[in-house]
Amino acid sequence: MNTNTSMNKKRVIGIVGPTASGKTALSLPVAQRLGGHILCMDSMQIYRGMDIGTAKPTKEEQALVPHHLLDILPPDAEYAVSRYAQDAAQVIGQVDVPILVGGTGMYLQSLSLPMDYGAVGSDEGIRKKYHDMADAEGPEAVHRRLMEIDSASAQRLHPNDLRRVIRAIEVYELTGTPLSEQKMPTVQDAPYDFHLYAVDMPRDMLYSRIDKRVDQMIRDGLLDEVQALLDAGLSPNAQSMQGLGYKEMLPVLRGEMALSDAAALIRLRTRHFAKRQLTWFRRDERIRWLPVDLVQSGKACDMICERYLGGDSNELI
Repeated sequence: MNTNTSMNKKRVIGIVGPTASGKTALSLPVAQRLGGHILCMDSMQIYRGMDIGTAKPTKEEQALVPHHLLDILPPDAEYAVSRYAQDAAQVIGQVDVPILVGGTGMYLQSLSLPMDYGAVGSDEGIRKKYHDMADAEGPEAVHRRLMEIDSASAQRLHPNDLRRVIRAIEVYELTGTPLSEQKMPTVQDAPYDFHLYAVDMPRDMLYSRIDKRVDQMIRDGLLDEVQALLDAGLSPNAQSMQGLGYKEMLPVLRGEMALSDAAALIRLRTRHFAKRQLTWFRRDERIRWLPVDLVQSGKACDMICERYLGGDSNELI
């Protein structure tokens, strides 16, 4: 009963939203009450040794319920969205009550939609043929071929967007149906029954929480954490070092910026990042936005658990 809907899709809880909005604090009691496992949905918390700047759950918090997809990679590794979809799907298949927690919208999208166009496969021979054509005759020649078979897609795609132009041709040559006439997957086609929630708090409260979190990171030794990563051989150009809080420490360590100025820059950039996250998640109509007072009182946790278990808790929304 707890893992499948009438559509026979596994239920997956998601506690999403912008940074510093209280996702961890909400997810822990939900997971404890339902016997759930938390799956990290954060593109930075996957890295080992990057704890302070990523606001990773503490060891004490991690001990309360099982956590997955935390600390799964060394900081010099690269990690694609498609790999997250594979890793998360594997964990979801193994646990009874999976709970996604994080603010990386692309990770949620990767679990909600196929990463390619529908169920149409790929053909390396077709791709090579048109890449060779582009090399020999220019991308415009490939675009003209697409115009011949699928003018709607050709008008939508720029000739220099070679990957998508070739993919549109590939879809046609594999199926006989133009990409523009293919049924594109929607979130309703997701393989899981998502129960998604986010904390709805006033913007000034969110920004204040961000400022306090950044100040705490500095006090907790963010600069030392970055120095330790560099001392261990991590390149400042590594994918992980482009994360907020890390790239701003580099000029401080080079003596090019004061720590206080770097902290101010992190606060500003994190606010901008949170605004982009809010824009992303506000577009997702599946998400129920929980008033912050209900979250702080514990009523939101009650609602999430009751709804998951089949109870009527709509009066709290």
